[in-house]
Amino acid sequence: MTDKPLLEMRKLSKSFQHRGRTLNVLQEVDLNIMPGDRVAIMGPSGAGKSTLLQIMGTLDAPTGGKLIFDDADIFSRSSSALAKFRNAHVGFVFQFHHLLPEFTAIENVMMPGLIARQKRVDAEARALELLTKVGLAERLQHQPGELSGGEQQRVAIARALFMNPRLLLADEPTGNLDLSTGAEIHALLRELNQTTGITVVVVTHDPRLADQMDVQLLVDQGKLIPLIPGDVRTRGRLPEHLIVDPSRRAPEHDAEPAKAG
Repeated sequence: MTDKPLLEMRKLSKSFQHRGRTLNVLQEVDLNIMPGDRVAIMGPSGAGKSTLLQIMGTLDAPTGGKLIFDDADIFSRSSSALAKFRNAHVGFVFQFHHLLPEFTAIENVMMPGLIARQKRVDAEARALELLTKVGLAERLQHQPGELSGGEQQRVAIARALFMNPRLLLADEPTGNLDLSTGAEIHALLRELNQTTGITVVVVTHDPRLADQMDVQLLVDQGKLIPLIPGDVRTRGRLPEHLIVDPSRRAPEHDAEPAKAG
């Protein structure tokens, strides 16, 4: 196990201009994520959780600070280099699966390989391997409309893993699923982390999913706050390698758990 962070945020900030006002969504966030970590990011709607995840995946750029991946300043690269970085190192899973409805499950999972100009036979073999891993070996030729919500999300997870990324970013991956199906996706993400070593960062309102993660963080007023033992919102523990201030707590009136959904 390496002691070098996979992903580092150094004084990372993000602001938007809205009707003549500056909205500071993220304010000088410092964070280390180690290889193999499982991290849950929680907080109310509009707090900046998805913005933070998009910056981690280079889908959005910060307005200040740096994002370091394997000792490299990612946002110093050109847009084409960023696209290559995403394709090689980052997998994305969203609340809505974004599968192509006219293609089968195996064709949807093959798509990243075909875009990367892999041979079709190689892409198909990889897609079969992944769909088997997520429990869909019997559903290869089904189109998304013929699959349940949970099965569609499994296909999306398999597609996100196609290029063997080191970082999996999931934005409310169970937000559109019932409790039982959501629990299956929770277990799958944990299993993939344990069997492949992939680093998993999940944005969620669901405390059940957060409880599957080793690290739980709250986005509050632009800052990342660790949810630590004794806090009623979590039973998680904060590893020492996370560079955040463990003494800072959310206001007392905000101590209720975030609701699922």
